[in-house]
Amino acid sequence: MTDALSRMLETRDWLMADGATGTNLFNMGLSSGEAPEFWNTDEPDKIRALYRGAVEAGSDIFLTNSFGGNAARLKLHDAQGRVGELNRIAAELGREVAEAADRPVVVAGSIGPTGEIMQPMGPLSHAAAVEIFHEQAEALKAGGADVLWVETISAAEELKAAAEACKLADMPWCGTMSFDTAGRTMMGMTSADLVELVEKLSWKPLAFGANCGVGASDLLRTVLGFAAAGTERPIIAKGNAGIPKYMDGHIHYDGTPDLMADYAVLARDCGATIIGGCCGTTPEHLRAMRAALETRPRGPRPSLDEIAQRLGGFSSASDGTGDTGDTPERHRRRRRS
Repeated sequence: MTDALSRMLETRDWLMADGATGTNLFNMGLSSGEAPEFWNTDEPDKIRALYRGAVEAGSDIFLTNSFGGNAARLKLHDAQGRVGELNRIAAELGREVAEAADRPVVVAGSIGPTGEIMQPMGPLSHAAAVEIFHEQAEALKAGGADVLWVETISAAEELKAAAEACKLADMPWCGTMSFDTAGRTMMGMTSADLVELVEKLSWKPLAFGANCGVGASDLLRTVLGFAAAGTERPIIAKGNAGIPKYMDGHIHYDGTPDLMADYAVLARDCGATIIGGCCGTTPEHLRAMRAALETRPRGPRPSLDEIAQRLGGFSSASDGTGDTGDTPERHRRRRRS
């Protein structure tokens, strides 16, 4: 049987994903340093509310509260033995919300990075990484996730390990990397590198793209890079709601609902099929994004100049590939000052 996300992709020009997990849970009372995954058992009603908030705002896809639910990350909280429980329940709560919705909604099992550096630069072997990801994947599958969603990855080796784990679990998957260092991931991957890597995987993702990073402008420049590489695979854009700023002891994102509405339609016009938000994105932002996607006609592919004018300047002069394109000089100067 065709999986739920593939069925949606066959009939829709665009799909809307959800917003932030951490931001919204902090707004509900999560403490800094507390593992969000513990709330799957300790505060299930708040996790249901998190999921329901995205669905009611118009999301076609929402991610489970399991980003840091692998053994390597949970070990920091002495909870490495709870991987199966916390991930299964994260997906089960998501399944409840999706089944209660008045339209088809995809439950995506979130799988974040291990937080460790892989060989040869670090100690984590490929086999160990596969085992870590596979344990989480099986638990999310058992809980009823429709698709696995590997996100915020920086290294090619880690994405390969996650893909192998998804294959072992016999689950469809999507994958996004975070391009936050002058158009590259922390480990040096460019948009073109990811396109090439995805097509070499034996268990290819249903869709791939970018999430988090710096701001919405930078993320869309990366999406343009995916499109320029000629991929025919659906592209994911999940950008932060503006730029993070430290205020009153907390991180706040300066992106307004209007800015995220502009971001959503620009992401679609850049070539993205699955469009959502990352850090700082609340249901209020999502509602504005959905309304914009439904009411604003598709336009031509935007230039870098148009993206900068509507969303703000880029954080670096280059997208990491060596091509600065038509990035406006005034925005490069402003960010360097």
